[in-house]
Order: sequence, then structure tokens, then C-alpha cells
Amino acid sequence: MKITDAGMHPYPAGDSTVARMALEAGELGFDSVVVIGDAVCQPSSIEVLQGAAIGATSIKEVLKRVRDPAVRRADVVYVDAGDAAFNRAVVSIKEVNVVRSIHAARRNAFDHVAARTAAEQGVAVDISMAPIIHFRGTKRQRVLQQYADILSLQRRYGFLLTISSDACSILGQRSVRDIRGLCALFGMTGAEVTEALSTIGQIIEPHQPVRVVE
Repeated sequence: MKITDAGMHPYPAGDSTVARMALEAGELGFDSVVVIGDAVCQPSSIEVLQGAAIGATSIKEVLKRVRDPAVRRADVVYVDAGDAAFNRAVVSIKEVNVVRSIHAARRNAFDHVAARTAAEQGVAVDISMAPIIHFRGTKRQRVLQQYADILSLQRRYGFLLTISSDACSILGQRSVRDIRGLCALFGMTGAEVTEALSTIGQIIEPHQPVRVVE
């Protein structure tokens, strides 16, 4: 079981290099990380996987983007969450692995229909630590409620969850222990956190061998 940070944004999107963030992740208890964006994978002491994130306003655009060679080469394909109709449709696209930025969607935009389809198709929903870390007050409480709603649906329908730091520098990264504490704020158990942190391995294993950056 490999413990994976399901989303980081190194330079040029962020402030720290892939190598520096991978080194930090290893020290924080991770076995692998997913790098989202155009960062060049560099030699690292842990596994570095490539992620491709699709921000689209229509399913037609998603279908077009998943055929892009750069997206097809990625280990993990993410799509930013949208409204209820969008989310119901996107989880049925076979090339999509993870729905991300669920905290930025309207409450109940990921509903029981999307949850059931996601479980059937093996599509995960990402829980980003960034808004819990950086938001304050009412804004933070809304995110925690959004995550609690997702957790309730996950327990009922059994779709996959991933957990990402969404860090843009080493300052945004958190240890596995810290993540357990943050996830407890919306009711996630330690066992559920461990399972979610190992989901990336389940996602990529049926499709291709894990790439080790050496």
C-alpha cells in the first residue's frame, strides 16, 4: 500500500521544484506524489507520477481534452468539478480518473446520481487540504461541510476518494499525521484517510505500470 499525495503544483505553477517537493513529501511520510501541470519530473527519492488537470465548462470540451496527447500520457487525469449535470456526466467518461476542486462547486453539485456512477466507473473524488489550511471563518466551515457531505455519500455508495495537499510550495505540504488531523475535522476516520491516501495506486495499477523517476 503506497501512501500518495494526490496533487502538488511545483514550479512553474508553484514556488518549489519537483525534486524539493518530492524530498519534502518523503520526509512527511509519503511514498509517492502526483505532480499536476507542466513541471518537469526530476530525479527523486520517491515515486513521482504525472497528473493532467482539465478545467472545462462543458462535457464536449472534456471529451476533446482527454484525447490530447499530453493528457493521454498522464498517469492520472483530473477534471475540475462543475454543476450537478456536469458532474453526473463527467464521472461516466472512461478516461477521467479523479474529480477535483469539489470544494469550489456548489453544495450538492456532486449528488447521489454522480456518486453511484462514480462508484460503478471507478472514478475518485479528491479532497484537497489547501482550503482547510488556508481558508478562515465561514469560508472554511463551508468547505468542511462540503467534505462532510462527500464523505456521507462515499460511505453510502462506496466511490473512491483521494487526498491531495494541492501545495504550490513546500510550505503548503503537510505530513500524513497532520492530514489525519485535518480530515478528522469533517468526520473522516484514520482508516478512511489511509484508504484514501492509497487510492492513486488502485487507479493507475489496472491501466499501466507505475513509472519510477530515477
